[in-house]
Amino acid sequence: MRSIWNGAVSFGLVTIPIRLYPATEQRGVAFNQVHREDGGRIRFRRVCEVCGEEVPFAEVAKGYGLPTGETVVLEDADFEDLPLSTSHRIEVLQFSPADQIDPVLLAKSYYLEPEPAGVRPYVLLRGALERSGRVAVAKVALRQRESLAALRVREGVLVLETMLWPDEVREAGFAFLEEEVEVRAQEARMAEALVETMSGDFDPAAHRDAYREALLQVVEAKAAGRQVVRPAAPVGEGGPSADLMAVLRASVDAAKRNRGDRGDRGDAAGRRRADDPVERGGDAPERRPGGARRPA
Repeated sequence: MRSIWNGAVSFGLVTIPIRLYPATEQRGVAFNQVHREDGGRIRFRRVCEVCGEEVPFAEVAKGYGLPTGETVVLEDADFEDLPLSTSHRIEVLQFSPADQIDPVLLAKSYYLEPEPAGVRPYVLLRGALERSGRVAVAKVALRQRESLAALRVREGVLVLETMLWPDEVREAGFAFLEEEVEVRAQEARMAEALVETMSGDFDPAAHRDAYREALLQVVEAKAAGRQVVRPAAPVGEGGPSADLMAVLRASVDAAKRNRGDRGDRGDAAGRRRADDPVERGGDAPERRPGGARRPA
């Protein structure tokens, strides 16, 4: 990995020199816009809408639009003169229980590696966080933007998770939240049974990106000059008008069957099916625990 930022973590009078690394990377399939006729790349030019001229990158500045329609033009020097107390510093503000941080606030994760001179205080902070069960709430400036962040421990490494500011989180003002929706006791019990049947330890490696895999197969088939095979259509699900109780019952039965499939597929599985017959009437697609649909 290549570090993207050098700085220090400061808490109290302790300073820990560190290097920052992105903890995640996107694995999506990247495409370029091309000319359908010959495959040539489509290029976009920076053209000024006032004079119609193409503008060199050196002449491009940042502009802030005013309600009057006028624009305030800002230069690089304007940003450099801004007071930024957390420039190249992760300033710990407090230590808080992890469950007090709403996951919707979390933005991006980074690994922190200590410089040779910072290994001892790094280990000191790591141990204090592990023993306390808390996370460090901090402020940090990355790419000319200051944000809150949480410092926690993951597999022996300090992880910095940048957070959104409270005014950046939208309120879910949905109308149904004001309605009183009646749920029958039998439906509630069946839903709880479904949750219980589908419960298990989360293992991200047990899941796969089926869309990405299928997309790569299409690309590879195109490259090889073979005929592209369309993936089979997913099994249809019951719509809003479907009987909720029937859908829940079918889902519970399917989850039980899938749980049995993960165990012994021999005689024990045969006995399970004999003792608990499952009649699938097409009300709901067969699902694996965690909600993943069994491939067609």
